[in-house]
Amino acid sequence: MITAASPLGHSRQSMVTGIILVGLAIVVVLLFAPDASGEATFRLSRPRDRWEIAPLVVPSGPVIYVIATLLAFLGVRQFLRGGARWALVSLGVGLAFFVVAFLVWATAGKAFSLTGMLQATMVRAVPIALGALAGVLSERVAVVNIAIEGMLLAGAFTGALVGSLAGGIGGLAAAVAVGGLFGFILAALVVTYRMDQIIAGVVINLFVLGLTSYVSSQVFAEYRHLNNAPVFRSIKIPILGDIPVIGPMLFNQNVFVYGALVMVAVSTYYLFYTRHGLRARAVGEHPRAADTLGINVYRTRYINVTLAGMVAGFGGAWFTLGSVGRFDEGMTGGRGFIGLAAMIFGRWHPVGALAAALVFGFADSLQQKLALLQTPIPSEFLAMAPYIVTIIVVAGLVGRARAPAADGKPYVKE
Repeated sequence: MITAASPLGHSRQSMVTGIILVGLAIVVVLLFAPDASGEATFRLSRPRDRWEIAPLVVPSGPVIYVIATLLAFLGVRQFLRGGARWALVSLGVGLAFFVVAFLVWATAGKAFSLTGMLQATMVRAVPIALGALAGVLSERVAVVNIAIEGMLLAGAFTGALVGSLAGGIGGLAAAVAVGGLFGFILAALVVTYRMDQIIAGVVINLFVLGLTSYVSSQVFAEYRHLNNAPVFRSIKIPILGDIPVIGPMLFNQNVFVYGALVMVAVSTYYLFYTRHGLRARAVGEHPRAADTLGINVYRTRYINVTLAGMVAGFGGAWFTLGSVGRFDEGMTGGRGFIGLAAMIFGRWHPVGALAAALVFGFADSLQQKLALLQTPIPSEFLAMAPYIVTIIVVAGLVGRARAPAADGKPYVKE
């Protein structure tokens, strides 16, 4: 049996990585270079910024050829002796170079706000990051949470409905509570009644989708005042919000962005630096051994899955209270499933999940920004960008990222 750690496994991985990188170099030369004329201007400041930075202006053609050369070098290096140990790093760097080449090509002869795109990336990453964090909290105690999509949708619906009646704070609190309720229901189904975890998640997803679609089409269509919630505005942190590039991205956002960052930090501390977090991870790795040491496996799973639901409910409220102020049928658009991919990409770690969510958020914001630049790429293809990235990430990492040992397995106390 060939494993990823064997020499043959390394050789195969290195060869595949090299082929991908050389292929990207060819794509850059054949597709990007012929149309790259003039200069690409990337604005690093906005007109109202306190501290302005001169825009970054680069010659499109030379930069694209340089990037193609670097991609080819990284690819060829993978075919040489010793290249396999840097396969993943080279692939990551190569993909970053390819994205830069793509941006330079799309912006050739035009101006593009890099600061605005980074700010949009952070905003777009929020529901994905919170969905991924909900998955981390669940799967660290060995409960597969396919129901994240339904929890996000329930949070969005509740935020719009209650927010229209009780204001933004009330809607946010109700969204968190409803998310926690569905988390508790999922825990009851899979922990107490030992229902198949995948089926339980799908049942919750279908139930929430059907219920919200019915109310949206039958109730909201007639009583529009029930679907008109206030939207949380951006809160600029003094001084920090004025830092060029980084300030607008991290310190001039709404409560959902700040909440996501705080939740990631708190979850990391909880899982890896507290006694309760150690117990939770023990339940996910070896529940019988944890039970032998006096840890209540059932209660630990209930608590973590309910907390995961609350996090997902908070993330779902972003779609309504943090974005448009109204609920539309199926408005989560599969972000819960993308969150699961981000969880795998982030290797079941809150910080890794956030970093992965930023990659997906970047792809999501990129398709909107490129539409403004009027690139020749069809809009339908641009809209597919986040999902294409999801397929690439999952296809590349499934089998390499290791889930908690007991993930998805029911536990029966003897």
